[in-house]
Amino acid sequence: MRRVLGVVGLLLLWEGLAAWGLLNPLYAPPPHQVLLTLYGLFQSGEILPHLQATFTAALLGLFWGVLLGGSLGLLAAFSPLFADMLEPIMLLLNAIPRVILAPLFVIWLGIGLASKVVLSLVLVSVLLFFAVYGGVRNVDPRLVERVETLGGGRLWLLKEVYLPSLAAWVLSSLKVAVGFAFTGAVVGEFVAASRGLGYLLSFAQSTYNAKLSLALITLIVLFVLLLFFLFDRLERHLLRWRPRGRAESQA
Repeated sequence: MRRVLGVVGLLLLWEGLAAWGLLNPLYAPPPHQVLLTLYGLFQSGEILPHLQATFTAALLGLFWGVLLGGSLGLLAAFSPLFADMLEPIMLLLNAIPRVILAPLFVIWLGIGLASKVVLSLVLVSVLLFFAVYGGVRNVDPRLVERVETLGGGRLWLLKEVYLPSLAAWVLSSLKVAVGFAFTGAVVGEFVAASRGLGYLLSFAQSTYNAKLSLALITLIVLFVLLLFFLFDRLERHLLRWRPRGRAESQA
């Protein structure tokens, strides 16, 4: 509640400074003008094909990134050979700003959907690789030994030991992965595209349209926060067996 009040207070201060003439509306338009611009985009229907393009790229990149990153993480966690091969590559990808790959993907795959999906996929898969790889490696080896002593096989270990441990790591990472997926889609569209929210942002920048830029940024933030909230609820539901801290239980 305090966070919501803080955001509302900031918006009211911004609106007040604009009303008193202390902010130049050309560079910092008041919030009500930003909301009117956003309303106009939806009312005219102009933004719908751009929303579809960005959401398609982001969600496809999220899905395939989770699948690829999770699979590679499991392979590396259970196979020293794959770990020696994959870990240096993932560390290298993690060390460089992955968004600088956007122009390269555009050269390779064109300005269509594929380059945006691949950029989102790379951003998400690196994150999920380390979540799964770290989740498996941080399982208490004494617990594994006890299950094996009691006759538990690999499938039993995977179901009763590794998957519950991985669930917390993966679900926590998914909330971050949502933001990464949209970052990849929007940055890819910003570099080169014929439609999408990133394309509109590039247009707004080229025409010095601060109202349109802020309206689009607000829209992206709201969508990401909505998905973040949904994943947070999913995490709480699936991990309801896990003891929660005082701060989390009071949330």
